[in-house]
Amino acid sequence: MLTATDVFEQTREMALRATNQEERALQIDYPALGTKIEQALTGRKINLLYVNEFLPEGYEDQGRFNVMVMTAGNVLFDMVIGDSYFRYDIFSCCDLDKIQLIDGTWDNKEKRTEESFLSLRLMHGDEAHILLALKDEQRPAVLSFAQKISHGRHPEKV
Repeated sequence: MLTATDVFEQTREMALRATNQEERALQIDYPALGTKIEQALTGRKINLLYVNEFLPEGYEDQGRFNVMVMTAGNVLFDMVIGDSYFRYDIFSCCDLDKIQLIDGTWDNKEKRTEESFLSLRLMHGDEAHILLALKDEQRPAVLSFAQKISHGRHPEKV
């Protein structure tokens, strides 16, 4: 189990790595971010945490990266973090209309290669929340979210 402090520490580490050489470094007030994460999670125990290194499609105007958190009670928090932007959506696994896992390839035009990706899209209403693994070492964390959500929403009847 993780705490809000653990979520903040991992988020801070990602924020420090989220800037490439062509970009201006993130201008985040880290103490304020820690307080916002603590207030959002309000003492909940965290089962799973995933930080997208890049903003998935649809989030571009909102920040630089996002953090997906799943609590012990199967509540999901999608936190979008930017220079002067912090927002989060809260929804229950029970509220999801559709869960879509995509294991495929994409054309990396910069490197002129075809690369694998794994995407978990969580949809409710007109909202979509995305976990995206572009590296092999990120895949187990995305698959853990998919498995936990699947078992919570669709338990086997024995």
